[in-house]
Amino acid sequence: MLPGHIGAQGQSAPQGATILYDDRAVSLDRVRTDAARPGSLWVRTSDLPRINEFELKPEGACRADLCVPVPKTMVSGEYFDFSGFAKLTGQAEVGDAPTRTWSYGEMPVLRGAFLESRVAPDFSVPDRQGRNVKLSDFRGKKVLVVTWASW
Repeated sequence: MLPGHIGAQGQSAPQGATILYDDRAVSLDRVRTDAARPGSLWVRTSDLPRINEFELKPEGACRADLCVPVPKTMVSGEYFDFSGFAKLTGQAEVGDAPTRTWSYGEMPVLRGAFLESRVAPDFSVPDRQGRNVKLSDFRGKKVLVVTWASW
């Protein structure tokens, strides 16, 4: 079967792809797409931890103490419906099948802890003298963080 050719079950032959998730780009050598849902992405279950730190267990897709129950239809052999999982967890997904690149936004359930606790995640930036300064260095003090983006 030629790369990208749709097989009998409507899924393409495995090809490589790049997944943009959080602040990293993960290159995978084998993923599949589904003809019934153009642009949808299926990844190998063994690749999940590299992509988003989740792992498939009997109780669902789990990351630390969070487990998301997933329907059996999201697993086909060694492949997992990553696009379906993104939809299930409320993630934004942008896929470009011709360039074999998919990008995923943050999961609301993981972001929720920061919103509910009102504690910003720690980060570091260089100050005016070029020294790295961490937000945690100011814990307990009032801090104004100003950001901008050119886009």
